[in-house]
Parts: sequence; C-alpha cells; structure tokens
Amino acid sequence: MLWKGRRQSGNVQDARGQGGGGRMPGGGGFRIPVGRGGGGGLGIGGIIILVILYFALRSCGIDPLSEMSSDGSGVPGGGGQVTQGASPANDEMKQFVSTVLAETEDVWNGVFQAEGQTYKEPSLVLFSGQISSACGYASSAAGPFYCPNDQKVYLDTSFFTELERRFGAAGDFAQAYVIAHEVGHHVQNLIGVLPKFNQMRQQMSEAESNRMSVMVELQADCFAGVWGHFTDQKGLLEKGDVDEALNAARQIGDDTLQKRTQGYVVPESFNHGTSEQRQRWFARGFESGKLSDCDTFSGQI
Repeated sequence: MLWKGRRQSGNVQDARGQGGGGRMPGGGGFRIPVGRGGGGGLGIGGIIILVILYFALRSCGIDPLSEMSSDGSGVPGGGGQVTQGASPANDEMKQFVSTVLAETEDVWNGVFQAEGQTYKEPSLVLFSGQISSACGYASSAAGPFYCPNDQKVYLDTSFFTELERRFGAAGDFAQAYVIAHEVGHHVQNLIGVLPKFNQMRQQMSEAESNRMSVMVELQADCFAGVWGHFTDQKGLLEKGDVDEALNAARQIGDDTLQKRTQGYVVPESFNHGTSEQRQRWFARGFESGKLSDCDTFSGQI
C-alpha cells in the first residue's frame, strides 16, 4: 500500500506505555480476531472465546497471565510502568495507522455525503498491554476492538506482529484491513446497526446471538472492502495488497481459529464468520464499493 507522504489523521490518541490495569476485557467491544460484545457484560459466548484465545496463545508458547503481569520489559502488559519514548519502528507504525485512519475518513466522509449524511469521525487509541475504555478494561491479548460507547477504535500494534508471526498474515494491507474492519463497526454504529443489535440480543438465546454477531462481523468485513474499493481507485494499492487482506480474513475466520486451537470446529459457537465468509464479504464490498451490497442480514450469508 502506497501510504507514505499522505495525510495523517489528527484523531489518533497515543496511550502507549501508560498501562491501564490488569482486568480482562469486558463491556462490549467489537474485536478482531475473536470475541464480541455489545455494551453490557461479556456474556457466556464472549467468555468461551476468551478461553479459546487463552489456550491458543498457550499453544504458541505465550502465557497471557504472565504477559499481563510482566515488568514491562519489551512485552505486552507492562505492569503499569510507563515506557520512556517510542522506538523509530513504533513512530513509523503510528504514522501508518494515522495515514490509514485518514484514508478511512476520506472515504466515509464521501460516502456519507453522497447519501446526504454527515460522517462523525471516530478516534483511534494506540495502547500497549491494557487500556481502560468506555466498554471496560481490555487486554491486548483480545485484539483490536471498537467501543460503541465512546466511538473509539482501540489498537495495540503488537497485534500486527502476532498477525504475521502467529497467524501467517503479513503485509501492510493486512494491517490496514484490520483497522478498516474496526472502522466498519463505527459505520454500523452511526447507521444504527449496532444499537439495534445490542437491543435485540438481550432477548436472544446464545445461539441466536452468535448467529446475529456473525452477520454484524461480516458486514464490517464488507464495509472494509468498500473502503478498499475507493482506496484502490486512488491508485494506492500495490500488487498483492488485496491478497494480503483476503489472507488475513481467512486466518481469523472462526473455523480456522478453532481448528488451530482445538483441532475441531463448533459451528454453533461461531460469532465472526468462517474464513470463506469473511473473504467473500470483504471481496464483495471491494468489488462493488456499495453499502447496499453489504446487507448480511437478509438471505444466505
């Protein structure tokens, strides 16, 4: 992705190195690669996903509990200690994140304006280890997430390292896809999808809630594809970029994650969508560039 030298968003808040407590995620962020929520408690489905994630990390040689209690020497967790300054790599990563966020702002401002609406830009908070949000405390182990309560995207950029090393999804456009997906949740919040989902799920069984969550997540993937469509029209994508995003979508599909972590899949527990579904809906948004083609709530997903 040709991102260097382009406008950077002023909506990025850098909270890296500030710590933020040691409690596990709660309160309803919409996350990558796994987990979900909606403004209330974590719920049984969310707890199951956290358990799966815990054992996934353990299988990779990472103990999330020890990471959270770390003394801050170069690993996520930080023990609440403040990191003195940022490395050049982190500085470049902040520039990258700020540029991608700016590109999402340009696209969604244009899309909303074409519909006679005003796009309210989200903030993106960079953190390390843990962070306190309006959706509760969150750990970097849970992945990037969007909190509808404060309309902010939260991102520990160490996730990008995990995305490459643990999940085999390298590339800057794979990283951009992650950001665009979370911004897709913000778009859903603005157009009323998330508030409606949060209201409906209170009366749903766990199985029904999981199925609806899949629809929500796949629509966010499709919205990420819509962003990619217009970014490509600007001439910013390079050969292989779309493949990077599709590979990332495949690696964080529920079926692929469950096969990796436990050796078998439990379809009724899916709450983000299969690898095939995530790839297909991203591709659909990318090919058309139309929000109307991202209706995951009618017909077969």
